[in-house]
Amino acid sequence: MNLSQVFDDHLSHDPDGPVLLVGGYGTVGAELARSAVSAWPLLLTGRSEQRGAALAEELHRADGARPVTARRWDLADPEPFGAAVRAVVGVVNDPDDRVLRAAARAGVPFVDVTRWTARLQRAATVAALLRPAAPVLLSSAWMGGVTGLVTAALAERLGGAEQVEIAIRWDLGDRAGADSVEFMDRLGLDYEVVHEGRRRSVAPLDGARTVLIGDSATRVAGIDTPEQFTLPLTLGTTTATTRIGFSSRIGTAALLAAKHAGFFRWGRGERWEPARRALLYSPGEGGVARLRIDVTHDGQALSAVVEDRAGQAHLTAVGALLGLRRALGADGAAAPVGVAFPEQTPRPGQVLADLAALGVTVDVRSERRAGAAA
Repeated sequence: MNLSQVFDDHLSHDPDGPVLLVGGYGTVGAELARSAVSAWPLLLTGRSEQRGAALAEELHRADGARPVTARRWDLADPEPFGAAVRAVVGVVNDPDDRVLRAAARAGVPFVDVTRWTARLQRAATVAALLRPAAPVLLSSAWMGGVTGLVTAALAERLGGAEQVEIAIRWDLGDRAGADSVEFMDRLGLDYEVVHEGRRRSVAPLDGARTVLIGDSATRVAGIDTPEQFTLPLTLGTTTATTRIGFSSRIGTAALLAAKHAGFFRWGRGERWEPARRALLYSPGEGGVARLRIDVTHDGQALSAVVEDRAGQAHLTAVGALLGLRRALGADGAAAPVGVAFPEQTPRPGQVLADLAALGVTVDVRSERRAGAAA
C-alpha cells in the first residue's frame, strides 16, 4: 500500500503564512517556538491540543510575538492534515516520512532535526525521488545540526576537514524529551563509519577514551550519529568519529558495563525496553550541554568546545532555528534547492557569531593534533 495514499495530507506553500512546527510543544519544539515567535507567525501541532493551546497562550504574552495557533496532528493517526504554511520544521519523529512527503510535494521549505542515521539516509532518498523544488534541510546531526555547523566553521579556517572527532558530554541532570534518546535505543546495532578513507562497520560504544571537554574529563565511546555519514560526503572528511559519555562517571561506567555484558544485543525488543530506558533516559530539571569538536587538515588542527548553559533542548532548538533561517534564505544567503545538510552552509564564517547571538559559547583553540584523548 502506498504511504502517500494512507496519509493523504495536504500542505500548500504560502510565503506569508505561519511556520509549521510539527511536535511544536514538546521539549525541543517549545524551545524552538519561544525562539522563533518574534520572527514568524507559528502553527504548532502535536497529539494534544490542550498542551498546544497552553504554549500558544504563553507565546502570545511574549514581547514582539507574532500570531500563534495550535492544532492536532498525530503522525500515527491516518486522519489527513492540511494547512497553508511558509515552512515546516519537524521536531518529532516522523517514522513514515509523512511530514517530509507532504512538504516536498507542496514545494514547502522543510527542516528536520529528529532522525537517526538510517532514517536520515531513507529521508534523503525519499526527497530525491520526489525532486523537491524547495529546500529539504536534513539537520539531524547532533543537537539540531550544531556539530555540522561548527565543523564547517573550523574547516573554513583550516581549508578543509580531513579528520573530525566529536566528543559529547550528556548531562544526566538535563531536561530531555523521550524522542531525544530513541537513537540511543539502537545501541545493539552495528553502524558504518569512514576511517582513514575506508568505510567499515563498528559496534556501538567501542573505542572508549577520556577526552577533556572544557574543564571536564569525560569518558566517551562511539555512538551512531548522522554527521558521521554526511561529513565524508559534504566536506570530504576521511575520518569522522562521534563519541558520547555521561556527566556522571558512574553512569558512563554502567553504560559501558551493559555494553560489555552484551545487554544491548540480547536486550532488544519491547520486553526489555523499560530496562533500556531506565539506563538511558532519566531527565532532570536542567543542565548544561557541552561537546568538543576537533578538526584536522593538512597537519593543522583546531579544537572547539561548544557550551549551552540552557541545556541540550535549547541547543537543539538553536540548531533548528538556524536551519529554518537557512531554508527560508533568512540568513543572508539564497535558500538551497533540494536536499542539503547543515555543514553545507554558505556562511561558515558567520556560524560562531550566530551561535553566540543565541546564547551558545564556542571556545576555539589551535591544537598540535586533533583530540585530547588519553
